[in-house]
Amino acid sequence: MTAPTAPRTVFRRPSTLDQLNALSRGTAMEPLGIVFTEIGADYLRATMPVDARTHQPYGLLHGGASVLLAETLGSSAGMMSVGEGQGCVGIEINANHLRGVREGTVTGTARPLHVGARTQVWEIRIEDEAGRLVCISRLTLAVIER
Repeated sequence: MTAPTAPRTVFRRPSTLDQLNALSRGTAMEPLGIVFTEIGADYLRATMPVDARTHQPYGLLHGGASVLLAETLGSSAGMMSVGEGQGCVGIEINANHLRGVREGTVTGTARPLHVGARTQVWEIRIEDEAGRLVCISRLTLAVIER
């Protein structure tokens, strides 16, 4: 009988939710109410309220707020996936807005599509409280020396 092994993780520099949320203080994430809620072996999750802070003029979740949530998740996950002395910078993001949301909370989940030595590609799914897909985003990061 073999001993159980720990699940493999994509994250080389694991962080805690408390650490990630502390890094958000005084940044664009704080006024939008973005809160990191879960770290898995291959994903990072956060929530964002849908209210006056994140609405566009017609009362729907602003696409830019969704993109800010997506880039926050992908960039944070990317930073957790590089080695000491390295960092990540975004070089491209796209987003398809698939469903309007007027209130409640959306949840974003970032998962890696590619974690390489020079680039990373992350898929970020943003869902409403019923689990319906609101926005799908793909973020490409460059891995840099710090």
